[in-house]
Amino acid sequence: MNSALNCNICFIGGGNMAQALIGGLISRGLPATRITVSDPVEKVRQLLQEKDVHVTEDNIAAIQNADVVVFAVKPQVLASVLKPLKGLFDGKLIISIVAGAEIKTIEDLTGAERVVRVMPNTPALVQTGAHGLFAYESVDAKDRELASQVLAATGLTIWVNSEAQIDAVTAVSGSGPAYFFYMMESMIRAGKNLGLDEKVATALTLQTALGAAQMAITSSSTPAELRKNVTSPNGTTQAALEVFDRAQISQNIQTALAAAQKRSQELAQELSDSTK
Repeated sequence: MNSALNCNICFIGGGNMAQALIGGLISRGLPATRITVSDPVEKVRQLLQEKDVHVTEDNIAAIQNADVVVFAVKPQVLASVLKPLKGLFDGKLIISIVAGAEIKTIEDLTGAERVVRVMPNTPALVQTGAHGLFAYESVDAKDRELASQVLAATGLTIWVNSEAQIDAVTAVSGSGPAYFFYMMESMIRAGKNLGLDEKVATALTLQTALGAAQMAITSSSTPAELRKNVTSPNGTTQAALEVFDRAQISQNIQTALAAAQKRSQELAQELSDSTK
């Protein structure tokens, strides 16, 4: 079976997410010389060249010897980038991390059939990402494993059962980091209002978030059970959680994620329409 560590991998687009994947792959043992990045921005190419990867602004040359091609461009330039490459992907696995780009859109633009769609998230920048993956049945088990290996360089990989579920992945984990940052902001602000120095409130909040996540990951208990374990009857935690309940925080979170899912669906449709 092909391993990501002995493949030639090309990135079309060298932005933050591409750089995270490149760094993760190199740290896992992929020789930098097996990576080629095509990007129109000279500063981006210079930065990547410092990692000893091949850089170019010629997309056709970049994909020529690639086994795997990762699309990492902005949605609004997807069509203009891919149309000149149509028909050049025989024998290549495509991994698209382009937000809102459905597989059918990628296939129509490239003429390719081996396409994996991925919804990553920004913690990939620190190798703790959560990636939702989907592919049609035309993508075989070897290609799925290869895609998993590439994305695993920056975090967790989970395959979903339908492309529609990518919109749910977008709502939960794609946009998810912002929800936790929002909670952190609010806790830091509250800590300051309670009399704590901002640095103290920030340090306590961030370490608490990290610790809670580690507990949830490593414990055999569910998050609900862990919450109950911390909540003593008539105690301080219960007093705070009762305020959350009165404000219907749980219901509002569900409404918010549904709104994110709906917007993800709309953006995918808009991108599909714009590339026709």
